[in-house]
Amino acid sequence: MPDQKRCQWPSDDQLMIKYHDEEWGVPLHNDRKLFEFFVLDAFQAGLSWRTVLHKRQNFKKAFANFDPVKISEFTQRDINRLLADAGIIRNRLKILATINNAVRYLELKKEFGSFDKYIWQFVDYKPIQNKFKKMSQIPAKTAISDKMSLDLKEKGFKFVGSTICYAFMQAAGMVNDHTIECFRYKKVK
Repeated sequence: MPDQKRCQWPSDDQLMIKYHDEEWGVPLHNDRKLFEFFVLDAFQAGLSWRTVLHKRQNFKKAFANFDPVKISEFTQRDINRLLADAGIIRNRLKILATINNAVRYLELKKEFGSFDKYIWQFVDYKPIQNKFKKMSQIPAKTAISDKMSLDLKEKGFKFVGSTICYAFMQAAGMVNDHTIECFRYKKVK
């Protein structure tokens, strides 16, 4: 939709535009998809979203279609396989964190009935509707992402700093951070 005004961050990258136009900011309640975004946002730490998005299909294959049960059972052999996989971001700490987070995710799911129920409590189960005019107004983190980060860390999660949590909140539609002139702003609202 080249004639429609959108947020600036996708630039002219077709994959980023597709992600922006179809996924980013849409309220998400599917546990498996939430876990996928959780994994991808952890790998984004210190990198651009573009880098992660362009490797998304490789991540999907390498991490058993983002199946937390399978990932929680990964062994040293799997870790070695992932470290040798040029199609993903080969960061040992992030790989180990993903395996750890799969275990913690399953514990949360058991405790709360779903990851969705746990994670959406931080926004009182409804998306926050921001009204930013420019990208420069969008924060990197908020008091809510600080609280989410702290709670996740207390539950044993890794790579869940406040900035990562806020990026996750944006991706999962927990906050609507499309700029108000973006055609997606009203659609996800």
